[in-house]
Amino acid sequence: MPDTPVSALDSRQAKLMENARVALANRNYDYAVEACGHVLRTTPGCVEARRLWHRAQLGRYEAKNRLLAKVVSGLSSTPFIFSSVTKDPMKALHSAEKILAADPTSASALKLLAEAAMALDLPETAAFAREAAFEHEPDDAGNLLQLGEAWLAAGRPQDALRTADTLLKLKPLDSAAQNLMRKAAIAKTSRESGWDGLTTAIKAKDGAAKGSTPAPGTPAAANTEELRHELVDAIGQVAIEPEHLDHYRTIVERYRSLGQPAEALAWLRKARKLPAGSVDMALERQESELSLALLELQVKAAESALLASPGDPEVEAKRTAAKRELASFRLFESRRNVERRPNDLAARQALGLLYLERGQFDEAIPHFQEAQKGSVVRTAALLGLARAYKGKKQYELAVAQFILVKAEPGPLDEARKEVIYQLGECYEHLDRREQAIGEFKTIYAEDVIYRDVAARINAYYTK
Repeated sequence: MPDTPVSALDSRQAKLMENARVALANRNYDYAVEACGHVLRTTPGCVEARRLWHRAQLGRYEAKNRLLAKVVSGLSSTPFIFSSVTKDPMKALHSAEKILAADPTSASALKLLAEAAMALDLPETAAFAREAAFEHEPDDAGNLLQLGEAWLAAGRPQDALRTADTLLKLKPLDSAAQNLMRKAAIAKTSRESGWDGLTTAIKAKDGAAKGSTPAPGTPAAANTEELRHELVDAIGQVAIEPEHLDHYRTIVERYRSLGQPAEALAWLRKARKLPAGSVDMALERQESELSLALLELQVKAAESALLASPGDPEVEAKRTAAKRELASFRLFESRRNVERRPNDLAARQALGLLYLERGQFDEAIPHFQEAQKGSVVRTAALLGLARAYKGKKQYELAVAQFILVKAEPGPLDEARKEVIYQLGECYEHLDRREQAIGEFKTIYAEDVIYRDVAARINAYYTK
């Protein structure tokens, strides 16, 4: 017997509900109680009708003599009615309604209503009753636990999480409360991720998993299903221990393994907001790597879209914007690296190269000048410095740097050919034609088809 939304009522019942709302607003409690009671007699799972019914009962109760309302013979039999819920839940439901008609503040009757509703597979009705009981007995941990379970059964894990949080504030170390929090977090993640049935699978597997030990060398997550099991379990642990960074690390790694970098980055940023996470250098590096990976994926997607729609100005604009965003992020991260580690010459070389690619030669030069002091990046820094001077049309300075790079030992590979070619171009800009041709001849002797060196040599000898 599922819970019934108002939209599923027939026209006559829907009209009764509308009239009940108007009556309640006008404090005509008797009519509202009667109208809602009529709906509930035929549709006991209509939660909205039950809520209106209960509000009307409370209003009427407040308006009457409480002492008289307390005198009802049904109250003394409530404990006995509880024992018969499983035998005849519908009878128990009616008994609870009878008691609530006399005293709508009776927490015992509300709990009985909840028990009967769960037995009748009406979890939202049960949750309503448990919430109403909580208002009268806020310290009843058992009722809160059952409320959370009812929300889970109703498919509302967010409400179950809220209930578990309330219960943990009441009993911080209670294992049942922690388990409720874990189950609710898993259910929420399963629903949001579209992993239908995963929560059930995890519950079924829990017993076997606790008593098993993987063989040495066996990967912890052998396939996608196992990865998801570990992921939702870690999310459940975060709900219980929200300050524990290891749980966040597990979540990030599992999302990365599942090929979901956006979700991994979102959880990584949650971890970075924690006091311990904000100073964790490993997490900081991971955040940078994931952000970069996502931007690169964005560029690839834009380029693929352009291949599918060549010449489309809107698609071209999106690709341009994606590439610009990627370049800006790389520059930002590189600047931050240098600011934090000013003596890291490799970081300075990387930043100088990014400035060079953007045509920001004045910004690039000081970083190349610092980077050339390091043996590992010296040659690359000299070349970057030469290119920056050339970009600024300071050809004499560029020549000096290109000569230093050319003098470095090594074969005449593509990189060295490019150095020699650019050196020749600088000589041309300085009107040192013979020296320029000498550089082009060096390349021509080894690779006649390199760029336009053949044409340059032929033009020189035909004059």
